[in-house]
Amino acid sequence: WYGIDLKAQFEQNEGYYLNPQNTVPEDGLYTAGISASLGQGLWINERMATLRQARFYREQARADLQLAVTNVLYEAALAYFNWLQAYQKVLLYQRFLENTTERFVGIKTSALSGAIPLIDTTEAKISVQSRELSLQEVRLDYQKAKLELANYLWLGNNIPVELQDDIFPEGELSDIVSRTLQITDFDLQDFQLETHPKMRSLNYKVQALEVEKRLKANKLLPVIDVNYNFITSEPRNLNSFYTQNYKAGLRFSMPLFLRKERGNLQLAKLKLQDGEFDLINTRLTLQNKIIAVNTELEILKEQQDLVEDLVINYTTMLEAELRKYQVGESSIFLINSRELKLIDSQLKAIEVTNKLYKAKAQLFKTLAAIPELDEE
Repeated sequence: WYGIDLKAQFEQNEGYYLNPQNTVPEDGLYTAGISASLGQGLWINERMATLRQARFYREQARADLQLAVTNVLYEAALAYFNWLQAYQKVLLYQRFLENTTERFVGIKTSALSGAIPLIDTTEAKISVQSRELSLQEVRLDYQKAKLELANYLWLGNNIPVELQDDIFPEGELSDIVSRTLQITDFDLQDFQLETHPKMRSLNYKVQALEVEKRLKANKLLPVIDVNYNFITSEPRNLNSFYTQNYKAGLRFSMPLFLRKERGNLQLAKLKLQDGEFDLINTRLTLQNKIIAVNTELEILKEQQDLVEDLVINYTTMLEAELRKYQVGESSIFLINSRELKLIDSQLKAIEVTNKLYKAKAQLFKTLAAIPELDEE
């Protein structure tokens, strides 16, 4: 942490042609002391800078890990919502296929008895075939969505899990999604943007760049290194360390033009400036993303209410058309037309609900707050 080094040395020299100035006691010469920098390296050096930067990088890695975990949970949530959407479409077309098949049987019976034209059976059969084709398409989408979701299902000992055929998604998830992702009580006014993992990651990066700039600026100072060492031939005897027996030194050096040092300092300043600009831009981007997602959620909730009313009205129109057909005032063509409108409105309702779930997941991803799982 500090620019002070503790040093110890043992020296033993012998030989016929030994230079007299290198002669030491027979048991050798022991040296213990310290060295310090009074110029370059006094407040910061490569070792101190590396240690401080490592602390910032450690915290930055933790923030980046939180972002990575949040992204995985977001992708898993999207896979689940796609699975749910495909399952709801399968149920929708199964229900309408049953209704169309039952209607075809009734029309066929009436046509054979001569009550209605035989051509009505052909049109009713076309409706059955169309519903069967649509059902096969959504079943294929359902299988694909189920396999995609299985990519995120693992047991604790890293064993992948496959979704069984008797496993189905829950129906209504509006409250469950918000509660699970812990965004139910989200308030845009109370949200502290500086606590966001992305902001914390960039803050640690800027602090590490600040340390690098200080290190490069310190390189402009002259090198003034001093050292002081006690000398003894009997290290086991502490009384043998006399202040009269010592070795001290001073080293001074300084480049004439400092071209390299000034260039490195300017480069470090530019890196720091770039990091600060990135921090400012990220703060604005996150703020706009949160506002945009929050606005999208409000609009989707309104659309969900509208499309639910639309489904109710189309259902009423279809039921009325069926009653008119029973009394001979309508046709199979009009019934199919009303039914297609109802199917489209219900598909739109499923799509809007799916967008609402995904918007909630997007808000969770943007906030990057990992939810605390229940112990139950």
